[in-house]
Amino acid sequence: MKYKQQIPNMFTLLNMSMGILAIIYTFSGQYSKSALLIIVATMLDRMDGQLARKLDVVSDFGKELDSLCDLISFGVAPALLMWNLSLIKMGTLGILVTLIFALCGTVRLARYNITEFEGVYMGIPITACGGLVALMALYSTKYATNLVLVLGLMIFLSYAMVSKKIKLKKR
Repeated sequence: MKYKQQIPNMFTLLNMSMGILAIIYTFSGQYSKSALLIIVATMLDRMDGQLARKLDVVSDFGKELDSLCDLISFGVAPALLMWNLSLIKMGTLGILVTLIFALCGTVRLARYNITEFEGVYMGIPITACGGLVALMALYSTKYATNLVLVLGLMIFLSYAMVSKKIKLKKR
């Protein structure tokens, strides 16, 4: 039954594959496809954890793998998508906000890999923030979006990932 342990990891790697494909589509100018792939990755991320618990195969390896894949799918891919779609027009400030989003996601993931989870999330999970950026990008591909609003939302989501003031209970 060793293969049973690998099922959640396959979903995790599929999540990361969606993130990499999202980056490729972003640089091909296919922003809607990129955003949809990030949203699919959020569903796969949810499923990998549920499967690991259901199959009783939760492991440190799986936890680390999940964080690395989440960084790509929900930190780097959404940041690059929004940079290409909107923030590029803001020059250095746009680059800075893109970096801050990915860096805050990295700090959040590292923080939760070394602390014991006690049923309350400090800050908003990177998956939720990445998904929100993807939804914002989908909206931006259909309708004109205020650059200052995009900038403000990206900064807020970056802060929200690392904030110890925002507390969310696990459902």
